[in-house]
Amino acid sequence: MVLGLPDVRLRPFVDRYVGYRERADVPLVRRESAGVFVVLILGWGAPLDVTDPRSAERGARKVDSFVAGTFDGWCATRTVGVGEGVELLLAPLTARRLLGLPLSELTNRAVGVGQLPGRWLDRLRCRLAEAAGWPERFALLDRVLAGRLASSPPVDARLDWAWRWLVASGGQEGVGVLADELGWSRRHLASRFRQDVGLPPKTVARLLRFQQAYAALTEPGATVGANAVAGAGAGPPNGAGQSAYGAGQSAYGAGESAYGAGQSAVGAGPPGATRAVDWAAVAARCGYYDQSHLIRDFHQFAGATPAALLAARSSAG
Repeated sequence: MVLGLPDVRLRPFVDRYVGYRERADVPLVRRESAGVFVVLILGWGAPLDVTDPRSAERGARKVDSFVAGTFDGWCATRTVGVGEGVELLLAPLTARRLLGLPLSELTNRAVGVGQLPGRWLDRLRCRLAEAAGWPERFALLDRVLAGRLASSPPVDARLDWAWRWLVASGGQEGVGVLADELGWSRRHLASRFRQDVGLPPKTVARLLRFQQAYAALTEPGATVGANAVAGAGAGPPNGAGQSAYGAGQSAYGAGESAYGAGQSAVGAGPPGATRAVDWAAVAARCGYYDQSHLIRDFHQFAGATPAALLAARSSAG
């Protein structure tokens, strides 16, 4: 893995680039947890299969480069051979601007970049593969992404504030309160979120709570919401200033990658005995009614109980 820091102009939107090269002599299968972020893989070499157990039509087969929209359920990846590429984790409103299409078109879907409008990501993938090395690749990403953001219209400031408000609260504030703060009906708020974030605000709040609980797998005291958004906690928008769009924080804390360019959701972790976690305390801290409520969300969003995920991480070499 090679980490790259984006140009200062991009840091409100993209926290880092993750370059990777991975060899799998036998088929490598990973379970990928759900999250309110968009994954962009620009790769070359061994292709991946991305599958959603709920629907075969939502996945992508034999792709080296793809975009995965916001998911409200876990999926799996499978690869064999040597793969190389760059991974970016993007907040939904940043992805909305870069991709130039409503995220409702990518909800619970993985799409090869060649199928996206304009094919600019496909051309970028080729240029990245031909670049001399990682510094040149990261510099190319700086130029292309900065140009895309400069030419795209800004997101509605009220929607941006609503997103930051939810993230800052860790998904623990009521959606009705958010609608009242904005002066929108709940129906209008849900419609705007489905269009531009890909999921309704109640689901976003659930995933934000889950992401904080998931962070306990790597760091018991970790939180996501308070650090995930620059400027979070500010009052309702007044049109002044520039938003951070919530980019800049990996959804799982501790710098965890989503689709194979780093730690797998159920894959490698530091070896050693299983670490004890007080899941009832984690549930209370993250806004769950009780521990069973937390476990139900882990089943839906990660495909296993938190104890099983922790045991898998602790026992893997």
